[in-house]
Amino acid sequence: MNPFHFCPRRVFAPVLSLLFVLFSVSAFAEAPPAQVPGYYRFALGDLQITALYDGPVNLDTGLFKNASRTEIQKQLARFFIDGPALQTAVNAFLINIDGRLVLIDTGAAKLFGPNLGRVADNLKAAGYSPDQVSIVLLTHLHGDHVNGLVTPEGERVFVNADIWSSKGENDFWLDRKTSAKAPNEAKPFFKMAQDAAAPYLSSRQWKIFSGEQELLPGIHTLETSGHTPGHTSYLLRNKGRTMIVLGDLVHNHAIQFSRPDVAIEFDTYPKRAIAARKAVFARAAREKLLVAGMHLPFPGIGHIRRDGKAFAWVPIEFTPLPQELK
Repeated sequence: MNPFHFCPRRVFAPVLSLLFVLFSVSAFAEAPPAQVPGYYRFALGDLQITALYDGPVNLDTGLFKNASRTEIQKQLARFFIDGPALQTAVNAFLINIDGRLVLIDTGAAKLFGPNLGRVADNLKAAGYSPDQVSIVLLTHLHGDHVNGLVTPEGERVFVNADIWSSKGENDFWLDRKTSAKAPNEAKPFFKMAQDAAAPYLSSRQWKIFSGEQELLPGIHTLETSGHTPGHTSYLLRNKGRTMIVLGDLVHNHAIQFSRPDVAIEFDTYPKRAIAARKAVFARAAREKLLVAGMHLPFPGIGHIRRDGKAFAWVPIEFTPLPQELK
């Protein structure tokens, strides 16, 4: 047989196959990019917890206090983060307790920009609907935690839910005299809180708790004021496992674990906020507790460990639910 015998079929068939593959890859690469839905399920004993991603927000490094910009940039560089703006997540957490849905915080809606406002959509993507939520627990009344309570028209999103917030938050943010005396730059924050609460106050679904107590079986309030006057974290316990939902005890993982003394411009009482952060971080590290944070990289769940005199953030790995493991 002539080794140089020309056979069109043998030569062109693999070439055509290669061209088909390249064309298919090219066509796929031109498709609009998209991430998977922003939810992550996690088991804490018998509790099923779903982290819900509201979206990212950029914070200017100048908002962080008690450290120079140079110190902040040096710290961020250790995490390969370029300034002066750094991305911070906004998260909420849904707890399924024997078929009863409890949501902690509701996100920012669209009032903090177009990149936020996905909690309700990701709740649906996770297989639930807002009208199935029976309780909403609020860490505090800043807009990026309460704006998701209402539609752009000011209607209730969680029509069947009781909304719980602390007395300290209500006495401050919902008080008309206090908001009237506030600096002009702070007035929008009061308005957001009051607009979010208004329809639930009218329907008598707005509830107030005071101090540390067990609001629901396995869900305890943890007084962590400072960031705001009545800021509250939540302690979840089930089957020997414990997790603290931090709220806004931390706004950036790259800065405030190694420098827990760094405050942020949004802290109402910075010294109290720092003290609360250090106390909860120390407890979580000492007792090896899980924590969940509203401004930690999604899904915002992990551990805190001691790192000398400071702390370090240890995020959880992606884990299948128990029933998915074979």
